[in-house]
Amino acid sequence: MLADTTKDAIRAAYARLKDGLPGFRPRASQGKMIAEVAKALASTGGVVAIEAPTGTGKSMAYLIAGYEVARAQKKKLLIATATVALQEQLVERDIPLYLQLSGHAAKVALAKGRGRYLCPRNLAMARNSVAGSTQGSFGFDADLALWSRPPAEREKQALAKLALAFDDNTWNGDMDAAPEPVGDLLRPMLTTSAGGCTNRKCGQFMVCPFFAARRAVDDADIIVANQDLVLADLTMPGEDDNWGGVILPRPDETLYVFDEAHHIPGKAIDRGASDVHMAVTVRQLSRLGRQVHAAYSLTDKENLGKLTLDAGDTKLQELGDALEALEKEIRLGWLPDPAETEPMYRGSLGCLPAAWVEHARMLSLQTSVVQRWLAAVRRAVVEMTDGGPTQEALSRELGIALERIGKQASCWHAWASEDPDQAPPLARWVTLTGDQQLVCHASSVSAAGLLRSVLWGNASGVVLTSATLSAGGNFRGYADAVGLPDDTATLSLPSPFDLAAQAQLEVPAIDALPDAREEHAQAISDWLAEHLDWSAGNLVLFTSRAKLDRVLQRLPIDKVRKVRAQGSLGKTQLIAEHIADIEAGRGSTLFGLASFGEGLDLPGKLCETVVITQLPFAVPTDPVGATYAEWLESRGRNPFIEVSIPEATRLLTQYCGRLIRNESDTGRIVLLDRRVVTKRYGAGMLRALPPFRRVIER
Repeated sequence: MLADTTKDAIRAAYARLKDGLPGFRPRASQGKMIAEVAKALASTGGVVAIEAPTGTGKSMAYLIAGYEVARAQKKKLLIATATVALQEQLVERDIPLYLQLSGHAAKVALAKGRGRYLCPRNLAMARNSVAGSTQGSFGFDADLALWSRPPAEREKQALAKLALAFDDNTWNGDMDAAPEPVGDLLRPMLTTSAGGCTNRKCGQFMVCPFFAARRAVDDADIIVANQDLVLADLTMPGEDDNWGGVILPRPDETLYVFDEAHHIPGKAIDRGASDVHMAVTVRQLSRLGRQVHAAYSLTDKENLGKLTLDAGDTKLQELGDALEALEKEIRLGWLPDPAETEPMYRGSLGCLPAAWVEHARMLSLQTSVVQRWLAAVRRAVVEMTDGGPTQEALSRELGIALERIGKQASCWHAWASEDPDQAPPLARWVTLTGDQQLVCHASSVSAAGLLRSVLWGNASGVVLTSATLSAGGNFRGYADAVGLPDDTATLSLPSPFDLAAQAQLEVPAIDALPDAREEHAQAISDWLAEHLDWSAGNLVLFTSRAKLDRVLQRLPIDKVRKVRAQGSLGKTQLIAEHIADIEAGRGSTLFGLASFGEGLDLPGKLCETVVITQLPFAVPTDPVGATYAEWLESRGRNPFIEVSIPEATRLLTQYCGRLIRNESDTGRIVLLDRRVVTKRYGAGMLRALPPFRRVIER
């Protein structure tokens, strides 16, 4: 229960917000959210899922309630988002504003994954290796070379500028705020993963940006992190056989707020996914063999991890042979259809041929042996007192190789293990790349099992919030997807805007359905050419790149010139040019895919019409979704009704949310998919959408 002192503190914080925020308008939805967040976080292990539309004031609601409860309980408040944009908004705007108005002096830290920070050791290695980059770094084995080609002049200049900025403390090493653009070749050179990091053994440990950020997190009262980092931490074995608390505070000492929580199911599934590119893996083993030889030579030891070099070579050879044997077995047992553009073999209900499973069992055992031995080899290199630059480069490469071996081990374990009786099976499948190379995959099909084991019951309290969690107020689909505890409170708040007055939802009487791909593309093109206001700001959303391209090819050339299509430029530049044209009085129309349907904020004249070309049903060939659907069917359940329709409805609501961003916005949403009128499920989807004024052409 909430103590009276905490209730009073929350009321006082809200009153100061009301008095101190210019133009503040009390919103019943925000008040209700504050109460529900406080109630959930005050009860140990409490969980609440709150759907709060744009304009509710979500961040202030969970800050007011969350921080006051955290202070009272002497716990950390951790806010996890799905996007960098929201993290920056919280750290740079919302949290400072809240602290200023509330009078609190809390310490705030932004926590990012290791790969988003400069590795000073790698920067030094990259700079030192520039001069000898044509022969390999430091002049030793090319397997340890950083540069795959001679560096360009602009890359040398970028390295020099980054080093200068870091050395004179004008840059803190956050790669997202780098003073010089960092290209795709340089970035992995200048960052590191957990495997490539030597932690306290590194000579640069005291100036390392990642560990500086870690120390700030340890001291912070409010932590802002991305959901991937939080899930990574929760799935790491911590102290006393518990999960989490390795990178971030311990779950039982933390109150979690997951904003943009509709991303949690997909991100949690991705945490457990693994794949092995067979040909690449065999090549990497060959390279690893040469790196191991260098390690034995550098450490001058006959045995590492209880193996001689010859014995270790034999283990690597046996692993390579086993990989090639599985590849041969797969190619004998699976003959892809030449007509398929992306050939795939998926095990029905996750079941693979018995011969493949037997090979995977052997690979699982052999990979584990190599993994343990390689860990000992790397440890010996890291613990050397003075091996110079060779030691640093070798430590990095062996650590990265160890990470790769770990991912292989996960895949083979998943292929070889049996699925529990009552839980959904793992998805297991094989794909063929464009150059006819085999890739083996495995993945969970539901986030529920993982989140039950690491989050619910372990965390002190959890708030899940987003503009779209339910399907028209029904949370069953979301609850199943994340395995919510039975006593979880759910709340769907109404929009603070007068949506019926501000916007209308139109379903024009076009004469083609999405099933007829060419005809539907032509119908979309015709409607856009004739009925879209090309002198205004518009957003047109597609479910596939192929459909976007088909429509673009059919549009009259004068209309094409007004289109900015996703992929033609970077997203930030595309939107900046769109805004510039609208503000200059010229029309501009954005063509985008799913990522433009979420999180895009184009208020007022920047977006007066949102066109949704097709209902956003999941791709039917997705092996994870297909395996889960099969499992539901095997239990007499209907995956289309239970999963596909609720998820498409949630996405459709997200897309509609691009239009009305504040009280003064007006416009229309146009849905060019007649299935909402012709199919039985369509009426339910329309009912679940926000209460826009409806214009359904018959």
